[in-house]
Amino acid sequence: MTVVKHTDADIALLARLLRAEGEGEGDQGMLMIGNVGVNRIRSNCSDFKGLRTIPEMIYQEHAFEAVQKGYFYQRARDREKRLARRSVSGERLWPSKFSLWYFRPEGDCPPTWYNQPLVGRFKLHCFYEPTGAECENIYNTF
Repeated sequence: MTVVKHTDADIALLARLLRAEGEGEGDQGMLMIGNVGVNRIRSNCSDFKGLRTIPEMIYQEHAFEAVQKGYFYQRARDREKRLARRSVSGERLWPSKFSLWYFRPEGDCPPTWYNQPLVGRFKLHCFYEPTGAECENIYNTF
C-alpha cells in the first residue's frame, strides 16, 4: 500500500531529492526528508495547498534548494530509491512525522520557522510541525 500515488520516474525523482538534501544525515535523515515531502502532498494546507504529485512538491517554487544544484540532477541510486519507496509507503519517523518544514541552520535550531514551532532536530536538520490551527489535516493524513 502507498499513501502517495507515484510512478517509477517519481520514485527516482524523490530519491534524487533525498540524496541531494540529506545524504550526510544517513538513511534515517533521508527518510525524514521524504516524510516532509509526503506530508506536503497529503496535507493540502499552508504553503502546500494544491500539491498532489511528487514532481509538484519537489519543483514547487522555493521549496528545496537542492533543485538549484547540479548534485540533484545525478542519476538516482538504488539506496535512495528504496528510501523513497518507504516514504511513499507511509513510513514516518519523529521528528518529521507531521513536519512540513526542515532546514539546516549554522547553529542552534530557531524556535520557529515559517511561524511554525520546532518539533525536534535530527543531526544537522531542524524539523517544524504546523499547529492544529494552521493545518489540522496534517494530523489526519494517516
